[in-house]
Formats: sequence, C-alpha cells, structure tokens
Amino acid sequence: MKTLTPQSNHYLDTILAYKAEGKAIAHFNISNLDQLRAICDVAQELKQPVIIGASEGERSYMGVAMVRKMVDEMNQEYDVSIFLNADHTYTFEKVKEVVELGYDSVIIDGAKLPYEENVALVKQCVDYVREYEAKTGKRVLTEAELGYIGQSSSLNSALPEGVTEANLTTVEQAKDFVLRTGIDMFAPAIGNVHGMLIDAEEPKLHIDRLKEISAVVDVPLVLHGASGNTDEDLMASIDAGVSIVHINTEIRKAFRDGEMNYLVEHPNEVAPYKFGKEGQEEMKKIVKAKMELYMK
Repeated sequence: MKTLTPQSNHYLDTILAYKAEGKAIAHFNISNLDQLRAICDVAQELKQPVIIGASEGERSYMGVAMVRKMVDEMNQEYDVSIFLNADHTYTFEKVKEVVELGYDSVIIDGAKLPYEENVALVKQCVDYVREYEAKTGKRVLTEAELGYIGQSSSLNSALPEGVTEANLTTVEQAKDFVLRTGIDMFAPAIGNVHGMLIDAEEPKLHIDRLKEISAVVDVPLVLHGASGNTDEDLMASIDAGVSIVHINTEIRKAFRDGEMNYLVEHPNEVAPYKFGKEGQEEMKKIVKAKMELYMK
C-alpha cells in the first residue's frame, strides 16, 4: 500500500512529467462517495494518476473537510496517486479554507471579474499560499483562468451568457496574467464551455490560439469545460500543450442516467447502494474512455 504526502512536490512532478510526454492527466469532479469510488476504480485499473475536483458547491454539499478525508482514504486503499483540487474557488476566504485543510491545489476563479480585479484577487491568493508554504513546508499548487467560459455544469440549450469570441484569452493577456500573478497552472478560454450543449454541437476549440499561448506561458496549461468536446479536439489540445483536462458534466449525466435506468426497471427499489452502483458503472465508461484518450 502506497504512502503519499498530500502537499508533496509529487503532484507538480507528475503534471510536468505528463506534459513532457505529450500526455494529460484527467481531472474529474465528484459530488458523493459513489462517484469518487468509480473514478478511483478506473484509475487503479489503468494504473494512472487522477485529479479529483470539488467545486465550492460540491464541497458545501459533502463537507469541505470530509472531501479531504475521503480522498485520503482512497490514497491509502489504492496504489495510484489521487490528488485533490479545490475547483472554482471565488474568494480569498474560501481559498484560505481549503489550503489550511490540506487540499493539494486550488483554482482561484476571478474569470468573470474585470481583468485588473481578476489579477488582484489571484495575486492576493497566490501570495497567501506562498506564505503558507514558507511557514509549513507544504506545497499547494495554484491555478487561475482567464477569459469567461460560463460557471455551471449543466445541460444547456445555448451557450451561457457571456461566452463569446470576444472573451477568448489573448496571447498578450495570458503572458501578462501568469507573470503578474505567479500561478503554477493556467486555464485559458479557447472556445471551451462549462456544461454541455443539448441538440447542438459543442463549439470547436481554437487550437491555434492555444498553441500561441503555450509558446509564451511557461506553466502547465489546463483545459476546463471539456465535456462534449470531440476526441479530435481534446487530442489536439493536449498536443498543443494542455497537461490537465477537466470533465464534470459528462460524468454527471452518465451517473444520473445509470441510476434513472435502474429505477425505471426497478420502481420499488429504495436501497441507494443498488441504484448507485448502476450510476457508477455508467460513469466508469466515460472516465475510462477519457483517461485512455489522454494517454495516447
């Protein structure tokens, strides 16, 4: 059974190793133990590391400290590296909370703010994290995004309001943003969208813009909102420098569909572990397909 220090440099080393090999690490969000178990089962089967994400809403639902404990337990049980990321964290106070509870990384999300306010918020949080590291010797990775891609993991009939070509990340701002904030990882807006579109194709990713950003930014790049994007676009983004790919809506839908299908066939069933198992099995199919794709 492996041992893993949650805040060790092993996390960043793993990301950089995948980047050097032209591969990406999968990042999946969870809302309960069923989903965490499904993801870890697949990671174990494929013998690949995985990043578990928990947004502010997901952390509130499960308990901020409980999420850390759940992932700690998985790290004791499984023989692969399971990292914990505080996904989409909007305030300094919430960043401070997850850092002090031992999360491995945190995404400081000021993407909806005016540019200078986004820079100021991220810089404040990064400075705090560096002070925390100096006091404790524990490494916490920081990430931020630039350019608006929406905020909701949901099934949408149209692009979220504010997601426009004008809000794509520019090369000049990407370079300035990373330099001024000191973040460890950077998530640009290149046509990616949180959630999934129903009855419409996902917008194509701007791979040329991603290549241009990758050429001027010296930190690992992260692709958010990758649910529904084609395998071709995802592979092209990895080839262009993306080291981590986020999926949430797609696995949520699979989990929900698995439970719903079971309950339709067994309308009198009330044992959550029975229909939860079916949710897990459907979710595993997506998790496995994504993890295998990112390793090609």
